[in-house]
Amino acid sequence: MKSVLAAVDVGGTSLKMAFVTHDGEIAAKWEIPTNQSDKGAHIISEAAASIKEKQREYNVDIGAVGVGAPGFIDVERGFIYEAVNVGWKSYPLREEMESLLGLPVVVDNDANLAAGGEKWKGAGGGADNLLAVTLGTGVGGGIIAGGSIIHGQSGMAGEIGHITAVREGGARCNCGKNGCLETVASATGIARIGREKAAANPSSSIGGALKAKGSLSAKEIIDAAKNGDHAAEEAVNEAADHLGFALANLCNSLNPETIVIGGGVSKAGDYLVEKITASFKTYAIPKIAAETTIRLAELGNDAGVIGAAWLAAKAYRGEGTAEL
Repeated sequence: MKSVLAAVDVGGTSLKMAFVTHDGEIAAKWEIPTNQSDKGAHIISEAAASIKEKQREYNVDIGAVGVGAPGFIDVERGFIYEAVNVGWKSYPLREEMESLLGLPVVVDNDANLAAGGEKWKGAGGGADNLLAVTLGTGVGGGIIAGGSIIHGQSGMAGEIGHITAVREGGARCNCGKNGCLETVASATGIARIGREKAAANPSSSIGGALKAKGSLSAKEIIDAAKNGDHAAEEAVNEAADHLGFALANLCNSLNPETIVIGGGVSKAGDYLVEKITASFKTYAIPKIAAETTIRLAELGNDAGVIGAAWLAAKAYRGEGTAEL
C-alpha cells in the first residue's frame, strides 16, 4: 500500500484536495464544492468523508493531513479565529478533522501554504528565505525564513495586502482600514484605478470600453496597457509601483533570496514582473536589489495542496519523510 500525504486547500467555492507523495508529487487530485450552509459547519466533515472515499479508491495509506484555510488562524492549535469567506468563527478545525480521520492534522493559512508549495516544488526552487505574494481579488502573502513559515505573535505575519500604501485619501479596504496595498495592487485595485483613468481619459481605448460597458476588469486594463493604451498603462504602472515599493521595504527587512508572484493577476506574465522589478530596484537597498530574484509562480492552482502536503510532511515523522 502506497504511503501518501493528504492535502486540503479550502476555498470559498471549492475544496481542492490531493494525495501527494512524500517527495512532493501529486498522486491524485480532485475537488468538491464548499458547503457554506450553517456557517460552514459541514465543510470539514465533507472533506474528511471525501478523503476516506478516495483512500479506498486509490488504496493508499495516509501519513498525515495538511489543511490550508483562509482567515486568521492559531496554527499551534489549528484553530480558526475567523474565516469570513467560508463562514467560520472560533472554529476548532484541526480537532474536528483529527477526530473524523484519526490522523495527525496540521493547519495553516492558505497564502502561507502557497508559499510553502512554491518553495518545495515551484518557483522558489528550495529557497529557505522566500517571500510569496498572491495577487487575486485581494493581496495575500507568505514569508518563509530559515526554511520555516513565519507566523508572528498572533499568527498574522505575512498580511502583505494590508500594508498601508496610500497614507491619505486611500480607498476603503475590507479589513476596515483605508489605503491598503490590496486596494491598489490586487485585481480589484487595478480595476478601480483603471476605471478612474478611463473616466479621466474618455478618448482612450479603456475610456471607450468603460463608456460602452460601464465596467472594466483588471485583465482588460492590463491587456489594453500591453497594447499601448496610455490610460491603461498609467493604471498598471501605478499598481506596479505601489507593489514594488512595498516589496522593497519588506525585503530591506527580511532579505529573502526569492520573491514569487502568483495569483490571477500574475497571468500578465513578464510584462507585469518587469514593471514590479523596476520599482523594486528603485526602492530596495542596492545589494538586496541586485541579489533578490523576482519570479512568476509555477504551480498555479496546485500551490495550495502542495504546500499543505509540505506542511504535513514536515509534521510526519515516519519512514519516507521528505527531506525539507
